[in-house]
Amino acid sequence: MTDGLIGIIGGSGLYEMEGLESVEERRLETPFGPPSDAYITGTLEGRRVAFLPRHGRGHRLMPSELNFRANIFGFKLLGAEWVISAAAVGSMREDLPPRAIVIPDQFFDRTKGRISTFFGDGIVAHVSFADPTCPVLGKQLLAAGETVGARMHWGGTYLCMEGPQFSTRAESRIYRSWGVDVIGMTNLQEAKLCREAEICYATLAMVTDYDVWHDTEADVSVEAVVAVLKQNAETAKAIIKAAVSSFPARREGCHCPSALRDAIISAPSAIPPQVRERLRPIIGKYVP
Repeated sequence: MTDGLIGIIGGSGLYEMEGLESVEERRLETPFGPPSDAYITGTLEGRRVAFLPRHGRGHRLMPSELNFRANIFGFKLLGAEWVISAAAVGSMREDLPPRAIVIPDQFFDRTKGRISTFFGDGIVAHVSFADPTCPVLGKQLLAAGETVGARMHWGGTYLCMEGPQFSTRAESRIYRSWGVDVIGMTNLQEAKLCREAEICYATLAMVTDYDVWHDTEADVSVEAVVAVLKQNAETAKAIIKAAVSSFPARREGCHCPSALRDAIISAPSAIPPQVRERLRPIIGKYVP
């Protein structure tokens, strides 16, 4: 059996992936517009991978400008079965200092009107999202992080805010009182779309700062974040490389590959032909 492709989304500070062999640049067109940049495909530790810089090379795109649907649809077109998403986050806990790596298993949405579904225009689907990340992939990243000596933390809630501004003190203190663990600006929509596309998804949430709730730490600033980003990026690369080297040939132990099986509510006869064709890579095995 051919090993499934592993997608890698590089967040702030992680714009390229060293060690790739047989490198090819793939620019894709999707029904939802262009992805953030070209996908860099190749092999890493003997496995087929595709790397996408989330904000584009040169960090050109704000969180609110990201075409999440195009990014994930592109991975689907390439045959990705897993997506590892690296992202910079702020910590809402004293025991999650800068340079800690969190594998969150929950999300809380504080974004404002971002499109986070492939469906609509004549087709309705409701996927289960109680557990928004793939536990099998998450545990694999956790084990890889421990192998390379990173400060790893399993589980927790990632609050996804709109940005691009950082939090006010009032917001930060309220979020902390809610019991969230980290705060970022990008990963919730990726998780929702990967679930609809039946792609296993997990986040490497790389802590850069304490947001602005901490009484003794300096307020979050771009300068402080960038200084930690570079260190975190190297750690993330090591974790991804270690994880990829031990990936199974096929997916087992999770429900991600069948997330759409009972989710499509619309009668096939009611789905407009153009919508059926547009979503064929996602719904094809359920809607002829």
